[in-house]
Amino acid sequence: MEKIITYFTSESVTEGHPDKVCDLIADKLLDEIISLQPKAHVAIEVCAFGNRIVIFGETNYKGQIQYENIARETLREIGYNDDNYRFSANNCIIHVHVHEQSKEIDNAVQDEFAGDQGMMFGYAIDDTPNYLPLPICYAHKLAKRLTEVRKSRDIPYLLPDGKTQVTIEYENGKPKKFSHVLISAQHKEGVDLELLRSDIIAKVIKYVLPEDLLVEECIHVNPAGSFIIGGPEGDSGLTGRKIIVDSYGGYIRHGGGSFSGKDGSKVDRSGAYMARYIAKNLVGAGVCKEIEVGVSYVIGGVKPISMMINAIDSKFSNEEITRLINKVFDLTPGVIKKTLELTSPLFAKTTNYGHFGKSDLPWEKLDRISEIKRLISKHSF
Repeated sequence: MEKIITYFTSESVTEGHPDKVCDLIADKLLDEIISLQPKAHVAIEVCAFGNRIVIFGETNYKGQIQYENIARETLREIGYNDDNYRFSANNCIIHVHVHEQSKEIDNAVQDEFAGDQGMMFGYAIDDTPNYLPLPICYAHKLAKRLTEVRKSRDIPYLLPDGKTQVTIEYENGKPKKFSHVLISAQHKEGVDLELLRSDIIAKVIKYVLPEDLLVEECIHVNPAGSFIIGGPEGDSGLTGRKIIVDSYGGYIRHGGGSFSGKDGSKVDRSGAYMARYIAKNLVGAGVCKEIEVGVSYVIGGVKPISMMINAIDSKFSNEEITRLINKVFDLTPGVIKKTLELTSPLFAKTTNYGHFGKSDLPWEKLDRISEIKRLISKHSF
């Protein structure tokens, strides 16, 4: 058999990255509103630049929300606590411009109806225990570990911003080794870069990655040199700008809609979560090795107006799998919200290190496997 070598790269970012600062503030505010009114409609966005944060968007919730206090507490949680920096929880200036949701949208978006138009994609593969592609899986693990060693002070001079990137070499479609591993970590002034590189290689990279697949030559730590000014002080941030980090690291298609700040009526979010739930249970049941599930909705609609299936290594056709999905899963927006518990304040748990692959999220449950296997055994779909 001819040897075919390919490469795939995915990136992740830490919770102190400017875009993720905005995502987490938006999801914290969403959780606060949902905790007070579970069926509230919310679409909140955040931007950050210099020493300013702007919170804007819409909601049909008419009560009082402490937008500024929640934003500052979120910054403290992330680690922006040093007032010697221009951007910190105490120093930043916060503007709030959240208005009442349009009556036209509010009237169209009732419990059983889609809150927007658009297309969403979900995916699962059996390469990893959490059914995610290997590159994004390891990129997230590195980013999360970078935050852990900062907050535990195991590497005490790290600051909140950071990025990771992993390139996997595949041989005939099977992961073979790490081709490149990149970490850019924000740090305090005066830190020796050789010390930083040594600490990150030992306490982050080799802690997370299996060493038998890793060679020193493939590792890059702060390749551009010092990284002192980070977060919104170094680069502007915006909600929903890390949609590939949030999903599958570019391994499959993306509908284009962001997740954070949107309640479950917005199918950009709920439809993507449901597509992942379907894909993971199908792979878990042995229907296929990997699968991409695409759905699309029209605003105010009750059912998807289209479904696209792309299954790999399956004894079933895509048409058969589509019929199986329609037997097992109800894709009505209202049912999706109930099935995936999207009227609960769980959204801040999703914000960092991917919206998929975390075992405590409802759309990661493998609770439809037995039903799928039963239907397969009878071929009754």
